[in-house]
Amino acid sequence: MILNVKAFGMALGLLWGLGVFFGTWYMIFLYGCSEAPTVLGRIYLGHTLTPLGSGIGLVWGLVDGFIAGALLAWLYNRMARRFDA
Repeated sequence: MILNVKAFGMALGLLWGLGVFFGTWYMIFLYGCSEAPTVLGRIYLGHTLTPLGSGIGLVWGLVDGFIAGALLAWLYNRMARRFDA
């Protein structure tokens, strides 16, 4: 079975981006808005525990997830072709 690289990348990007977005809103709900640096803020420039920061995290998550998903699908396809019996 061969994976569609673009589709897999988009699916993982959407999943990761929405995870960052809703995770940020969950933290805002629990602890309130904060400009303090977070772990994701150190990785994704501009991400903070604010509504604007959640949008920035969503965009970074979409891009990061797409790249990771595309690489995973490409690697899977390469290995599937190589070891296909």
